[in-house]
Order: sequence, then C-alpha cells, then structure tokens
Amino acid sequence: MFTTHGLNHITLHVQDLERSLHFYTEILRMRLVQQGPDYAYLESGNTWFAISHQPSCAAVQAQKGVHHLALTVQREDFEAAVEHLRAHNVPIVREPILRGIGQAVNFLDPDGLQWEFHCSNLAERMTVLNEMEQKKWGSKHV
Repeated sequence: MFTTHGLNHITLHVQDLERSLHFYTEILRMRLVQQGPDYAYLESGNTWFAISHQPSCAAVQAQKGVHHLALTVQREDFEAAVEHLRAHNVPIVREPILRGIGQAVNFLDPDGLQWEFHCSNLAERMTVLNEMEQKKWGSKHV
C-alpha cells in the first residue's frame, strides 16, 4: 500500500525563459535555485517549479504551459505505486526511471493530463543537476 505525500513539483514549458523568470521571481517572488541555458528551478514554500524553454514554432506550441504535476511518493512505496497504476490500466507515458537520486514514473489521468510519482526533493535534484552541469559546462550556472 502506498500514499502520496503532497505536491512535489510542477514543470512548466515556457516560450521566453528570461521573461518567465522575471515574472516568477520579481512578480510572484519565487526563489531562483538554479538556472541553465534552457531551464530554471524555482522554489515557493515547499513546492518547486521546473521551467523549461520551448521554441515558439507551431510543432511545439501545444507544449507550452503545464507539462506535468508531480506527487511525492516515499522511496519504499515506489514499486507498489507503479504496480497500482498498472493494475488499474493507467497509461504510463514514461516508464520508471532514476531521476537524480529518486525514482519517477509519468502517467496520464483520464483526461490526458500528465502526472508523475517522484521520490526525491529539490535539494537532492540540485545535487545531481550540479554534477551533470559540472561535467557538461565545467561550472555551476547559479
């Protein structure tokens, strides 16, 4: 048996990263945690937001906005949560993977809204992201 433990994060696709960062940090007063060339992580209270730049061509126009909502699931309950989805024939759009330190699985609700069960927190995600950025760019972006 598993239980969700509240909202983990929200991922947004945006057309203009700098414009969106200004809005979320200056207008909504969210805290910028990390920024890369085409993404940013922000924090507001206990919720974190992943902002992903999407080009403004017709092929990806539909990708702007909320990409998915993630619920926290404890690591020890992750396999049971995935099996629960499968037992109820919930469409899984991204099979379970290791996302940073914790596992994640993405699935659809009956109306096609994408959800995720996620097992890590923002601090753990930043640790792994910083290691990836070090390897790719040689330094941290924030």
